Amino acid sequence: MYLIKSDDEQDDPRREFLVNALTAGAFAATGSMGLLMPAHASIFGKVPRRVPKGQSIFDLKGRVRVNGKPANEKTLIKANDTVQTGKKSHVIFVVGKDAFILRSSSRLKLSGSGILLNNLRLFTGRMLSVFGRRSKKQRGLAALTSTATIGIRGTGVYFESEPDRSYICTCYGVTSLTSTADPTSREKIASEHHDAPRYVLAKGDKGERIKPAPFKNHSDLELMLIEELVGRTPPFAVSDADYNAPRRGY
Repeated sequence: MYLIKSDDEQDDPRREFLVNALTAGAFAATGSMGLLMPAHASIFGKVPRRVPKGQSIFDLKGRVRVNGKPANEKTLIKANDTVQTGKKSHVIFVVGKDAFILRSSSRLKLSGSGILLNNLRLFTGRMLSVFGRRSKKQRGLAALTSTATIGIRGTGVYFESEPDRSYICTCYGVTSLTSTADPTSREKIASEHHDAPRYVLAKGDKGERIKPAPFKNHSDLELMLIEELVGRTPPFAVSDADYNAPRRGY
């Protein structure tokens, strides 16, 4: 049993600890909805539960800054804020209906009004996110990475933003991927369970900059954690708590 990791994931031992603790059985199904909740001591010193109103951060480690200022667990993160992590750092937080794990050496700019996000931009780094559904009157959310624009409406997505490519896994739900440099490279993804991870390349032939990619660097257990922070559960079941690869071939 293992989790696929890239070389730069090696500096994130907290994440490895979380996943290993979960897969070792620290979380047990309880309650009428079968939510994964700690059977005994919690992983981060607290039980994962819906983040109360007026709070944003569930957990942080290392150097985390919000709008350039050092953050702590009482820091409120709102739409239009910029969140940045240093090496061997992370922050797990909620803004309105949306929840995020921002990994080490990452920079994220949020845009919106109050706690309602309309856009976000991951300049660099890695991020796992879950987004609540917007009403018909609210436009969908757009995410930008180094090479891609992603249209999102109520789904879970994992992003990696690098100078030469972006990695985007639509964990569940529907997204629309478009190459920023080549709008003819575009694809609509409808995913039930990590069905179609993609690379969006900075360079390549016209109309051919979106390529199939492997599943990597994130897990269902992490998705379940952040969905719990906004009072939801993912639209899939984890039967054995050691899921480490897509359930469909592609």
